[in-house]
Amino acid sequence: MSPATGAVTDALRELHSRYAGVGEGEVADYIPQLALADPGAFGLALISMDGHRYSTGDAGVPFTIQSVSKPFVYALALSLLGLDEVSRWVNAEPSGEAFNAISLERSTGRPANAMVNAGAIVTTALIPDTPVAPRFGRILDCLSRFAGRRLDVDEEVYASEAATGDRNRALAYLIRSTGPLPVDPVAAVETYFRQCSVRVTALDLAAMAATLAHGGVNPLTGDRVVAEPVAAQVLAVMATCGMYDASGDWLLRVGLPAKSGVSGGVIAAGPARFGLATYSPLLDRTGTSVRGHLAIGMLSERLGLHVMHNPALAGSTVTLVTTADDLPGGRAGHGGVAIAAAQGALDFTAAERVLYALDEAGTGRTGAVVLDLVRVTDIDTVARAMLRSGLARLAADGRRTAVADPDGRLREPGEQAGVTLSFASREEAVARCAATASD
Repeated sequence: MSPATGAVTDALRELHSRYAGVGEGEVADYIPQLALADPGAFGLALISMDGHRYSTGDAGVPFTIQSVSKPFVYALALSLLGLDEVSRWVNAEPSGEAFNAISLERSTGRPANAMVNAGAIVTTALIPDTPVAPRFGRILDCLSRFAGRRLDVDEEVYASEAATGDRNRALAYLIRSTGPLPVDPVAAVETYFRQCSVRVTALDLAAMAATLAHGGVNPLTGDRVVAEPVAAQVLAVMATCGMYDASGDWLLRVGLPAKSGVSGGVIAAGPARFGLATYSPLLDRTGTSVRGHLAIGMLSERLGLHVMHNPALAGSTVTLVTTADDLPGGRAGHGGVAIAAAQGALDFTAAERVLYALDEAGTGRTGAVVLDLVRVTDIDTVARAMLRSGLARLAADGRRTAVADPDGRLREPGEQAGVTLSFASREEAVARCAATASD
């Protein structure tokens, strides 16, 4: 396991271990097929903007997407019709009510937002339906592109939803009675049931969240699924409405645009940073996974992921990945030393990039690796721990390591010596590694 993979995966594994034993909450039973879910299932997955995948637990276990589909179908509607047209039919205001509440604007009959069931049904109905491109075919293709692979429908869950979905049918007819439902209520709800029954895993959901975080580009496939303004609009509605009547508290405490589903899935997006997903079917009173809420909240707190924090500029963190013999004035005998250099303030996202740069610098080599932190202005506690862990893993693999760290930023407070040899300049670090090789 590489240093970067190990550092992030260790954080996910620790969270899994911490919360796997939490037994609070109930499995959704108003859809009979969902009541059959394993209450002990628990998976976590994270995908970075570079397409690096991390997971632990039951991240590969399939389940149905349910309400986590709503942001992505909303994105499809915005892409096809534009914000102004979609907003004629569906508002974008927090409802402060449960997911299945009658949240309709008094003057117009518009649903409060696209994240509650009433709004999601209207959003689904807005997707054009033609013989060449049927409505659900468009929706399934969109969800699949967000996930980076072809998804399918769990027909048993679909049948279970269709047999017990009278409240959603009632919502559709109520909306139609006020005017703003562009298709027959029966057709709208049947498509909505099928949309909610699409089968995914936590890794799929992490990829979908990462695509929104990446400005609409899937970081695994490179496919531009939606335009950047659409991704930003969807994230805004997720931030204010995605967790229903708990949205305000979630944004205050966790600080990430998110969406939950009654099958146990939760997604969270860190714009320009990562997509995160959890799966655990035990739900709280708002229909959110208990373990998922705890895990994402703790990860956000521990790694400083709150969207209102000021993250490092992702594109400018790593400034150099090379070997000593490719540098101007390189000395004979130093060519086997790999170098990765960073700059600016390092947080979780930046540290993950730096660790992958170390991997890249040392690929195919068995010698030394130098981490150059000369131009780094600050390292937060999370980034420090990740970099120290990554260097320790390299050393355990038999690699010689050194750090150009003139200000001692990689050292723990009060520590006299770092986890590896530390020098005032890159040249000194490279020379020491080369000398060690010849000893």
